[in-house]
Amino acid sequence: MKITLITVTFNSSKTLRDTICSVFQQTYFDMEYIIVDGMSNDGTVDIIREYESLFGERMHWVSEKDNGLYDAMNKGFRMATGDVIGIINSDDLLAEPTAIEKVMETFKDNRQAEAVYADLYYVAQNDTSKIIRHWVSGKQRSFKYGWHPAHPTFYVKREVYQKYGVFDLDFKFAADFELMLRLIEKEHIKLVYLPEPLVRMRLGGTTSKNLTNIKKGNIECIRAFKKNGVKVSFLYPLYRLLPKLKQYFYWL
Repeated sequence: MKITLITVTFNSSKTLRDTICSVFQQTYFDMEYIIVDGMSNDGTVDIIREYESLFGERMHWVSEKDNGLYDAMNKGFRMATGDVIGIINSDDLLAEPTAIEKVMETFKDNRQAEAVYADLYYVAQNDTSKIIRHWVSGKQRSFKYGWHPAHPTFYVKREVYQKYGVFDLDFKFAADFELMLRLIEKEHIKLVYLPEPLVRMRLGGTTSKNLTNIKKGNIECIRAFKKNGVKVSFLYPLYRLLPKLKQYFYWL
């Protein structure tokens, strides 16, 4: 099967080389790499052009105005031609050269699987070898008790997005959560867990960079439950926080 990896960029020159190199080093060759840029002005596009020839016809990119991160990701979905679609953020990197090969082998070994998810490492902004937290997604449980896959490790068959839709742009901070909730809890797609850290994710993303955004993200998560008809306790934010604290303090 063919896989499409999508990276969204906007003034990402400080970290984009690490991301692109981690994709280029993958041992799984039947891969399409799409970069959707939001008209960066910091040299991001120059970096994309620099690496374009190394990928040959496997890389496609655009640089144009968009309506934010999730709108840009939806553009990438529309451009994708792979059987499976995954996202690698512009400040993250694939944890090892065999990461995508392991994902695709998992799909091959589980023919009924519609999505594969795995674990990830949160790492320091300026030192991706320094692990701050190991997000162990674990076996599938209920979202309403705080569980959900690590979205950067969420690889989904393209036909699933075609059937059930992509990111809901009504959500500014938790569209990735709403998407996974909709696919897993409402539509009951078939999941397979790959218990390995496949992504190194730098701390400091949009949702988690300050308390205000964390609060807004939690409010949107509650709204996502309501929109998808899933009842949830008022204690949900606590259920969501406790596993993260446990994993964080493990690495202190």
